[in-house]
Amino acid sequence: MTAPVPAAGKTAAGTSPAAPLAEVDNARSPLLAGFVGSLFMAIGSLGVGWLAPASELRRVPLFIWMRTEAVGVALCIVLLAVGGMLLVRAWLRLGQRVRVWGAEARKATLQAVVLWGLPLMFSVPLFSRDVYAYIGQGRLMVEGFNPYENGISALSNYFQLGADKMWTEAPVPYGQLFLWIEQFVVWSTNVHPEASIMLFRLAALIGVVLCIIYVPKLADLHGVNPHRALWLTAANPLFLTNFIASVHNDALMIGLALAGLYYCATRRVIFGLVLVTLSISVKPITIVFLPFIGLLWAGKDAGWPRKFVFWGLTAGISLGLLYAMSMVNGFGFGWINGLSAPGSIWIWYAPVGLLGLVVASISNAFGLDGWGLAKWVYDAGKLLAVGIIAWQIFRGDYDRLIRRLTLAFAAVVVLAPMIQSWYVVWLIPLFAVTGIRDDWQVKALYFIVSFFMVYAISDQLEVFPYLQTADLGLALALARNAAAIIALLFALYLIFLDPKTKMLFSKSEEPVTTRPVI
Repeated sequence: MTAPVPAAGKTAAGTSPAAPLAEVDNARSPLLAGFVGSLFMAIGSLGVGWLAPASELRRVPLFIWMRTEAVGVALCIVLLAVGGMLLVRAWLRLGQRVRVWGAEARKATLQAVVLWGLPLMFSVPLFSRDVYAYIGQGRLMVEGFNPYENGISALSNYFQLGADKMWTEAPVPYGQLFLWIEQFVVWSTNVHPEASIMLFRLAALIGVVLCIIYVPKLADLHGVNPHRALWLTAANPLFLTNFIASVHNDALMIGLALAGLYYCATRRVIFGLVLVTLSISVKPITIVFLPFIGLLWAGKDAGWPRKFVFWGLTAGISLGLLYAMSMVNGFGFGWINGLSAPGSIWIWYAPVGLLGLVVASISNAFGLDGWGLAKWVYDAGKLLAVGIIAWQIFRGDYDRLIRRLTLAFAAVVVLAPMIQSWYVVWLIPLFAVTGIRDDWQVKALYFIVSFFMVYAISDQLEVFPYLQTADLGLALALARNAAAIIALLFALYLIFLDPKTKMLFSKSEEPVTTRPVI
């Protein structure tokens, strides 16, 4: 007599087999937490985000309370700091919830980008007021000024535009494409601040979408998991805050550059080169891509004569396109003079900036020209960056070309005396598509994201001048310190105390994926 056959779906013991594990374990929790954090930031921006002096929102009762009453401002500072760090935690937790970096992980990442980015689309600009400089530069174009020769101070009532005073005399450091975008935005909105901000955000959103499309494609070319690369890049809090909340044109710059790089790497070089040239015509820093595109075009086994020929072709086509664009309005290559305009000359957390500060302090103590010597340090950093770029161009394997480009681009950022958080966001997608290992490399990224979020939260807050008095106790310095302390305490909690996230910053987790994650 034969043993009875178990019913379908049953084991011999009569129990059901274990159900297959989901690729993502309950993504809803971090998605919701990130949305709440983003929403907190958007609400907090109403009180301490950057508004143009001419903005009609300054006459709205809710804005008046949140920006002029001590309780309102304090509430906004807390919401901004807690919301920003909640976003960091949600990003980390979403990555932890992924068992397999497959289609479900991609879906969860895209949901995160939408849910976390949507509130920021409607926030008052945070962490930077560069968007108001864009408006002023667009108005220069509309009124017939050459923005490569005139600062915003050439305009009547320029102070009402809300741009940083740094831009009052500084020439524009952007290329022709972004000048035209600025001109169109100001012309179409008649210099209305909030309408202009929304159009600039839509331009930045184009860059975000390009990153979402081409980061996975580039990762696939390198044998890197495309879904993990997308999570590292597009759901990253630095990416979302700098490109959406801060409205930086860097989003469009890096999106076009990544798209162009993909087409160049897949033998559609002319189209790719056009896209990279458009990226250069937003911000010229991506001119660093051109020598590596020439090498891609020359091919794997190219000798030196062939490489020089294709370097010449690459430079000729790109510079020819830039020249043609510059002739449309006759401004030429005036952006070259403006490249030194943005940003401070140094900052304490940049390695070269810190070294310059130490040299200046010691030299001044001995009666020497400390800051003159510090400038030599800054110049040495730039010279070293040029040397690293040259090394990456002339040395290395063809199969690592985009990684070599990434290292060259990183040298430009890391060896500068001034590093802004959006400079770091230039590098994250390039490192992600060429491989960020799940070891010290990704831990370094976690620390970098946490640091720059804490710094951004405390760095630029708009607190009304008449609130900056001792009797109200809301001086700008005190407001920034309060934001910094809240964000720093939250970051320390994530790193040392949170039972869910502290392991990400210390010991390695047990691997749970079934696909390589490098």
